[in-house]
Amino acid sequence: MNEERYDNNPVAYVADSEIHGRGLFARRRIQPEEYIGTYEGPDAEDDGMHVLWLWNEDTEEWEGIDGVNEMRFLNHSAEPNADWWGDELYALRAIEPDEEITFDYGWDDEDEEEEEGEEEA
Repeated sequence: MNEERYDNNPVAYVADSEIHGRGLFARRRIQPEEYIGTYEGPDAEDDGMHVLWLWNEDTEEWEGIDGVNEMRFLNHSAEPNADWWGDELYALRAIEPDEEITFDYGWDDEDEEEEEGEEEA
């Protein structure tokens, strides 16, 4: 993997994650509500490993972005420290240097139970 490709964000960097594979980490202390970055990539119509789905309130439809920048390495946490405002990521609280930046994928136990039930059927 070309590490330099993902090394141009002044507040975050990509490294090995204890959560899953690679993750996004704070280069320095990030303040609450501070902008972290924008999810960049082409529009996506199908799900994929690095597709971020955002609800468009104007069109009332889900829109996918197939990530090509460092934001594609964000991992899930039930207690996230960042969240999306459109396609821009902001800190929910102070994030310390070298702390992994995470967001809630929006899954819940009910969704997982339904998915498991469908697989068994």
